[in-house]
Parts: sequence; structure tokens; C-alpha cells
Amino acid sequence: MGKYQQDVQTLLDKIGGKVNIQAVSHCMTRMRFVLVDPKKADEKEIEKIPSVKGTFTQAGQYQVIIGNDVANFYQEFTKFAGIEGVSKDAVKSAAKTNQNPLQRIMGALGEIFAPIIPALICGGLVLGFRNIIGEVDLLNGRTQSLADVSQFWAGMYSFLWLIGEAIFHFLPVGITWSITKKMGTTQILGIVLGLTLISPQLLNGFSVATTPASEIPVWDFGFAQVQMIGYQGQVVAAIMAGFVLVYLEKFFKKICPEVVSMVVVPFCALVPAVLIAHTVVGPIGWKIGDFIANIVNMGLASNFKLVFAALFGLFYAPIVMTGLHHMTNAIDSQLVNTYGGTNLWPMIALSNIAQGSAVLAMSFLQKRNERAQQVNIPACISCYLGVTEPALFGVNLKYGFPLVCGMIGSACGAVISIGTGVTAISIGVGGLPGILSIFPEYWLNFLLAMAAAIIVPFVLTYIVGSRKLSREDRVLEPSPSVVETAAPTAVEAPAASSPIVLKAICDGCTLPLSEVPDDVFSKGIMGEGLAFEPTGDTIYAPADAKVSVVMEDSRHACGLQLADGTELLIHIGVDTVDMKGDGFTLFVHEGDMVKAGDKLITFSPDKIAAAGHPKTTAFIVTEPAGHTNMTFHTGIEAKHGETIAAELA
Repeated sequence: MGKYQQDVQTLLDKIGGKVNIQAVSHCMTRMRFVLVDPKKADEKEIEKIPSVKGTFTQAGQYQVIIGNDVANFYQEFTKFAGIEGVSKDAVKSAAKTNQNPLQRIMGALGEIFAPIIPALICGGLVLGFRNIIGEVDLLNGRTQSLADVSQFWAGMYSFLWLIGEAIFHFLPVGITWSITKKMGTTQILGIVLGLTLISPQLLNGFSVATTPASEIPVWDFGFAQVQMIGYQGQVVAAIMAGFVLVYLEKFFKKICPEVVSMVVVPFCALVPAVLIAHTVVGPIGWKIGDFIANIVNMGLASNFKLVFAALFGLFYAPIVMTGLHHMTNAIDSQLVNTYGGTNLWPMIALSNIAQGSAVLAMSFLQKRNERAQQVNIPACISCYLGVTEPALFGVNLKYGFPLVCGMIGSACGAVISIGTGVTAISIGVGGLPGILSIFPEYWLNFLLAMAAAIIVPFVLTYIVGSRKLSREDRVLEPSPSVVETAAPTAVEAPAASSPIVLKAICDGCTLPLSEVPDDVFSKGIMGEGLAFEPTGDTIYAPADAKVSVVMEDSRHACGLQLADGTELLIHIGVDTVDMKGDGFTLFVHEGDMVKAGDKLITFSPDKIAAAGHPKTTAFIVTEPAGHTNMTFHTGIEAKHGETIAAELA
């Protein structure tokens, strides 16, 4: 009998049986299913399985969080179910069959913007700070700004524009690079194409509207003239140009002999792409972008703007659940570059806050349900910081009424926001800190909208939940433990655990686990811990231990078991499983015994960055083995083998 036989049988039954599984794979912590009919999965019953730490759906995949021992669980599951596992790429490919064409388009758009969003958020905060010190008259009877009375702040005001211009004026470079990265073509060609769209030889795109047509420079080809117009800040034009380059490069790679492809393909792809960008898709994309921005702006400025705001606020959270919300990034960017600000983004931030407030009410209602609190509290925090998926899929959609209550609160906040003219400088942090991206003259109005987005969902959820939640949902009865049939090993936990000191696993700054951009870790589903932002390229053992699990194919993570049964997980980077081991080297294998300071894994920071992944490394205590008092030292510069990262008592 296998260790997880009962859990495996239950999971197979509650997931809809073998006939409902289209594909299955696993990563370091979770099972990844593509289901024929996702509605057949009984999430409530699946989450009651002792081995299961949580579930969520993402990009067409139904993911079941198991933990360090997921490889053994996966082997037992596939053997019992009589199905073969497939590669993660195959699972991703199969997952697309669960999406309609519009979802696939929006998903692709989201993947294009995902690497760019951190820069947009940073730019919004920078411009917000710049606006405060140079545009808001706070001093001398509200007649002068900080920059007017201080040379330091005047210099800072001028300096910060360097960052703002780089992010927003040169946005096409980021877009064309991201498209080539997603589509698997030559990224440097995407960068070059983007640079040709914002070259200083061209008339700045922001100056076109105020420049007479007769003064716009042209390229004169004798039989035709092409206006030398830059596409600074343009989104749609850059997206169209990027895809032209991608498909030209793919076409010439197919027909060009391998021996000369390095010379011929870049030339034949880039030169026509630049020409088409400036003569065809650039002007068309400009018109499309302006049309979309004008339509949205009309809705936000018309006599029906409050109705528009109420509907947007009400339905934005369900839109997020379909993946269609990625389009708003392009619309926001276009609004900023066309009108100098956006009324749309503040409503998005308010929707995030409203869903977080619904989860906060659930946390109060389920304060005696320890298992629910493990999801509620991290989901609420991440939602208030702008990441809504854990709250939407992990809590609100699961119970239904918190989602609706959050939607109502979001609509109330949106009406107040639009009704009082709240405008953002740019996309910002989509939660409580989002106020920093709002023009300061609208701060009070935005605070009022935020109050509605916090109070209304909380009160509604608490009232409805007091009547609808069962005792089982509010007070979780103890669950049976996993049946162990394997023979005890030398590292099984004794009755009482001694204090343990864990040293830093690498050089670098330590961070709170909540800052890891991966919901499974940041929500604390896998356990407590901390994260490292490595400055080196090597991971070392934090204590004497047995290597309990390693990912031999991807080589990006490993599990350790200490002498008292405490289990640790080290996971290098976010989504680095997609790199298939490229850039990682394992120095240990499952079953090895290691000493504190022994080398476990080396990795290439450059390859991780080139693949578009953060190198933030999670260090989790997945099984505390009786340690009830755990201290994690964050916000310090750590040295591997010397700095104490955690203390378990």
C-alpha cells in the first residue's frame, strides 16, 4: 500500500475520474491538471484531503498544492489512475484548449505586458513623487512647491524625469522586446525595432499634434514620401510592429538554409519590419490606439459616466477571472499618453481593495477555522497590495457571496472615483498603496472612494456570511492525519524538538515571504519562511540534513530533512521550472547527507533574467516538526554559512 493511497483515490474521484483528466504533470510543490470539464472538480472536497494544502485555477490549469513530497504523490496518482504524466509544456499546450479564442488573445496580451508592468508601476510612482515635489504648491501660503524653494528638490524634480521619460516615452522598446521573447524569436531584433520607433531622428510622437503638417520631416523616396514620426508612448502600434517582425523572422527561418541563416534572417526580417512599421502598421496602430482611448475617455467623461463607472466597478473582478483584464494595461497606457492621465486605473485599484475587504470579513467570520485562515490572511494582504487572484480563486469565488459583496463595494468606490474626477498619473500598485500614483489634488477624493471599497464589502460580507456560512466552514474540525506505511528513517522526529539555527542559504538581502511573486509561497500555503534576493550564484545547505527531494530535470529546487524531522524547501526563482534546467547545476541527489555550508545548487542569474523570471529564492519550513516558535530574520544583508536566517524553537 502506498503512502498516499487513500488520498490518491479520493483525489481521482473528486476531480471527476480518469475520463475528466486531459493531461497531468507536476512541479516542485503542486500537481497540474488540465481537465476536460473543470466544473466536475469538487474543490471543497478536494481541499479536505489531508495531503492537499490548497487548490487554484490558472491559465487553464487546475493546480492542487501538495508540497515537498509532490513527486511521490504524483507517481502514486498516475499509477493508480492508469494514466501517463506529460511534460509541463504539454500541459500548458493542453490548457489552451480550455480557453476560447478571446481568452487566448487576452492571455497572450497579458504575457506580453507581464514583464513590463513592474516598470510601469515604478514609473507611475516616480512621476507621482515628482509631481508632489514640483507641481503641488504646499509652501508659503500654498504659492510655492518644494522645487521652487529648494535647489535640492529642484534638481531631484529634473532628475526624476530621466526615469519617467525612459519608461513611458520609450515604452515601444519594452513592448517589441517582450513580444519577441514570448514568441521565441531573436530578442535583440525586437529591441532594435523598438528603438527605430522612438529614434531621436524622428519627430517626437508627443509633438505631432502641435506641429503643422508642412513642418513634419519626411523620408523622400522619389516616388513616395514617408513622414518621420516617432511612436513614443504608443502601445497598439508597437504591438503590431512587434508581431510583423516575429512572423517575418519565422518565415525566413523556414526557407533559409541553416548555414547562412545567421546573416540572412536578421537582415531579411528586420529591414522590412522597420519599413512596414513606419509605413503601414505604425499609422494604423496609432489610429486604433487613439480610437480605443477616445471611446473609453468618452465613456468616462459622458453624461452616463456614473453608469459606466458602476458597471466597470461591478464587473471588473469577474473580468479578471477570465483573463480579459490584461487589455486594460494597454488602454491605461494609451490614456496616459493621449490625455496625460487615466481615470480607468483608479477603479481597478478600488476593485482590488474591495475584494480584499470581502476576504477580511471572511477572516473575521472564520477566525476559529485555522485551515481557512492560512488562505484568508495572506490572500487579504496580497489583495490589498494589488494581487487579487489568491483572494478571487482561493476565497471569494469558492463561497460565492464574498465575490458579489466585493463587486458591489467596487461599484460604489468606482462611482465616487469617477464622480469626483479622480485621475492617476499612470498605472500604479493596484491596492492601498495605489494612492501614490493619483494626482495629489485628488487624494482626498480617492481616500473617500477607498473608504467605500473597504467598508461596503466588509459589512455586506459579514452580514451575509453570518447567515450563510455553516459551522463546518466557520469552525474546522480536526482532520485525520496522513496514514504512513513507510518504514521509519534515521531522520524521523522524536517526541520533542530541540532548538534549531538555520544559516543563510546564499549571499544577498533577506525579504519577507509575502514579497515572493508566487502566490503559493507568498500566501504561506507551503509554510512559514523567508526569501532571498541573491547576489551570488550558489545555494548552500543551511544545516546538517538529508536531501529529501530534488527536481532532477529542472534542477531549480530541493527539499531537506533535518535530524528531528523538520522539512525545508529551497526554490530558486519564480516559474524557473520553465527553464528546464538551463542555467542550473545540481551538486546533490535525493538521499544524500549534507553538512551545513555544503554546496547544493548553482544557477546563472543572467539566464534567469534572460528568461524573464525573478531570481527571488524562497526558503520555507514546510514541516516544523513540533517547532511552534519560528523567527525569520528579514531586511538584512546575509552571508551564506555565517548569517543566521531563522531560529526554530
